Amino acid sequence: MPHDSGGRPPNSRSLLLAEVAQATQRLADAGVPSPRFDAEELAAHVHGVRRSQLHTVPDADFDARYWEAIARREAREPLQHITGRAFFRYLELAVGPGVFVPRPETESVVGWAIDAVRAMDVVEPLIVDLCTGSGAIALALAQEVPRSRVHAVELSEDALGYARKNVEGSRVVLHQGDALTALPELDGQVDLVISNPPYIPLTEWEYVAPEARDHDPELALFSGEDGLDTIRGIERTAHRLLRPGGVVVIEHADTQGGQVPWIFNEERGWADAADHPDLNNRPRFATARRATP
Repeated sequence: MPHDSGGRPPNSRSLLLAEVAQATQRLADAGVPSPRFDAEELAAHVHGVRRSQLHTVPDADFDARYWEAIARREAREPLQHITGRAFFRYLELAVGPGVFVPRPETESVVGWAIDAVRAMDVVEPLIVDLCTGSGAIALALAQEVPRSRVHAVELSEDALGYARKNVEGSRVVLHQGDALTALPELDGQVDLVISNPPYIPLTEWEYVAPEARDHDPELALFSGEDGLDTIRGIERTAHRLLRPGGVVVIEHADTQGGQVPWIFNEERGWADAADHPDLNNRPRFATARRATP
């Protein structure tokens, strides 16, 4: 808690850094996965500085609202809901209750997709992001593939509110709709379909981290008994939307690595179905190419 810093030796730690150390311990005790990072990020957010500048905050400027933010994180409210922002690749996104918070593991999914689109050597590639949530994937593709035409589909009105704010001024075209019936006007024309759909089995509810289970929208998390219901539907949507030779990229749980490529099989009109690891070398996303008739 706040201390009297009067008479402190010139080289001793600032009041804010001392509070951050206490907050780190509290968050660790609460089971927060990255307690020091979160304690520092919340201190920076409350005091309007970067994490690297925390030591510059004068003791007199310490804001007791910091402990309100720590209490919220201690109760496992997502860090990004408290700060109102999430970082994804080169983007800063508005997020909050009602929208899925983008995860770092999805960045490698997008990286693979960007490389795949560039390798196509298409002048103005047409891209569709299904289940866009905050718009993170669609925006990253629009930013990093400069001449791309990107369409993003989201069913939830709450999530769309954040996506609209995030894509404002970009080339992303937002659509409210169901990923399983979306964009029939683009059938057979799309170069890349990408999605981070709901994929958690309903039977796994109790094992989901509190930050996701209690705060991310259920629509973005759960998908049937085995978690693959939405992916099965997206397989048909992707086949409908893609041109021959077009590519689908779809994220899944690391426990589903052996299952998802089988959904994109030759009998259904696919080729080169494969799984790919994330940065922790766990199976994270599947890709396939629409076969040429």
